Amino acid sequence: MSRSTLAWRGVLAVVIGVIAVIWPGITLGAFVILFAVYALLAAGTDTVRAFSSKRVGPVLGYLLLAVISVAAAVAALAWPGITVLVATVWIAVWAAVTGFTDLFLAFGHGEAAGERLMWTLTGIVSLVFAFVLAVRPIVGAITLATVFGFFSIFYGVMSITRAAQRPPAA
Repeated sequence: MSRSTLAWRGVLAVVIGVIAVIWPGITLGAFVILFAVYALLAAGTDTVRAFSSKRVGPVLGYLLLAVISVAAAVAALAWPGITVLVATVWIAVWAAVTGFTDLFLAFGHGEAAGERLMWTLTGIVSLVFAFVLAVRPIVGAITLATVFGFFSIFYGVMSITRAAQRPPAA
């Protein structure tokens, strides 16, 4: 990646990060729109796959996937609030499963004490995170958007720093 590309990428990440921190609601709306666009693109590619198949089974399967993707896109755009809540609850479930898995791994056979402690800590943090998201999903969604914003700012600053440290291309 060229120096200027890395710098512009960093600037874009910082701008997106600042917007996400200042207006987390807009960020959540943008995520819903991006999901809908992704679902529509998936529907398009599944439709193309359906008609490029030579057998009936894959045709029906891909067409069904395309219909489900279009329905998901329409539902996301029609009910963005519910879409954000469902995504937040889904992340909460993922964090809970991850937390329980980490706790299970902490007590596996042959783990060193330090490694056992790290598995336990990550498991507890994941479970607390899951609990907070499940109990207050709206606050959790706004928090996720804000954390995304801070991450983007950090990533952008690091990209700009790396670009500044690179020698110019010859």
